[in-house]
Amino acid sequence: MEMMEMFDFSKISVLVVGDVMLDVYYKGAVERISPEAPVPIVRVENVKHNIGGAGNVCNNIVNLGGNTYLLGFVGDDDNYKKLSSLLTESKINNFLVETIRPTVTKMRVLGEHQQIVRVDFEDKIANYSTKDYELLKKNIEDTIDKVDIVVISDYKKGVCSSELCKHLISVAKSKDKKVIVDPKGTSWNKYIGAYFVTPNLKELKDISGKEFFNENDSIVKTGLEVLDKFDFENLLVTRSEKGMSLINKKEIYHLPANAKEVYDVSGAGDTVIATLALSIARGIDKYESIKLANTAGGIVVGKLGTVPVTKTEIEESFYIQDNHKLISLDKLLIKLKDLKEKNNRIVFTNGCFDIIHKGHISYMVKAKQLGDILIIGLNSDSSVKILKGESRPINNQFDRAEILAAFNFVDYVVFFEEETPYNLIKAVAPDVLVKGGDYKVEDIVGREFAKEVAVIDFVDGYSTTNTIKRMKG
Repeated sequence: MEMMEMFDFSKISVLVVGDVMLDVYYKGAVERISPEAPVPIVRVENVKHNIGGAGNVCNNIVNLGGNTYLLGFVGDDDNYKKLSSLLTESKINNFLVETIRPTVTKMRVLGEHQQIVRVDFEDKIANYSTKDYELLKKNIEDTIDKVDIVVISDYKKGVCSSELCKHLISVAKSKDKKVIVDPKGTSWNKYIGAYFVTPNLKELKDISGKEFFNENDSIVKTGLEVLDKFDFENLLVTRSEKGMSLINKKEIYHLPANAKEVYDVSGAGDTVIATLALSIARGIDKYESIKLANTAGGIVVGKLGTVPVTKTEIEESFYIQDNHKLISLDKLLIKLKDLKEKNNRIVFTNGCFDIIHKGHISYMVKAKQLGDILIIGLNSDSSVKILKGESRPINNQFDRAEILAAFNFVDYVVFFEEETPYNLIKAVAPDVLVKGGDYKVEDIVGREFAKEVAVIDFVDGYSTTNTIKRMKG
């Protein structure tokens, strides 16, 4: 399966049933301690509302290009109104049952990016009524034929009762739909019959009732015991810095973690299960599906809060693993620090490079001659559309990047999403900024961040636009 085909989830629909939440973040500066108590005072500068819990699974699915239906319980309150608005804005289909219980809400206060306190708004025991569950069952039966796969997102807030989960798995199996479970607690009998169950290390310890080290042998031994006890086809254990382990009765597969600085783990499990569900429903084999889920999880832990991973991010990250010249900006800046300390002369230029022709080759060769390291800022597909219209690009960003990376005079290729590379040039701060054509230096974007600017003439008669015109006759 080609890469762009692999990431096309536009025809996949996922049913997500579970505990829906509203996440609220109060962010600000900490400058002093309260005179009332030994606690920091946070001067709030920003308030952000995110879709949390099972809703965050759906948010990831939509951002990865898939379609989703969200089923669960909410309260008739202001927090549900805000959540409903966010779901509509995110284009998440939802059939939520309004109950007399409050909408589960988690409020976090962050000072200087450090979480100081979390305040939960929920009933300690969410005893939903028989009527609530009957309405939820009806919504499941009305929705099941519209989807390709089912996710149970259990946050132990009351939606995923034993009866409800067993009913959902039974209905899904009768329709030949696979079920993937993000489990909680120690009542796993309710998940019997699931295709994939995805516990983290703590959840595996909880269900096994014993302590063990995060080592392959211990994980496999415990995982096989769990599989013997419950009728699951696959167990996928997420193991933090040790990566993931797939365990079933026929095979064991350990996948190392992606090297990524961990900024915030909240929502990582939602991202993993969303990516896994889409990939399996897409027909991607379970090994590649796990690799995709691992890649997505590695991206999201580098973000703050319950923020979904995007299709572009996972495409770029997955592709970068196989092409050392295509690089993220974060990794490029790390490499540039070392290159500059060794007195390498850094040259930067940018463009769409949609259909490579003689003019492009001549231009890039001349650019490389101005220094030691040539960096190409490549317009992403969305950026090209802004500049050239909806019919462009002809070649997608990964095909364009692979062609550029094949040239020995190109050292690094980095994407940018904006109309201009202003922010990219500011971050790179090259020794030489190169532009093609008849630009005046004072008109070149980002010139203030380079030590010098060079303008290289284009080769007469060569342009992508003219090439496309000739192709059209």
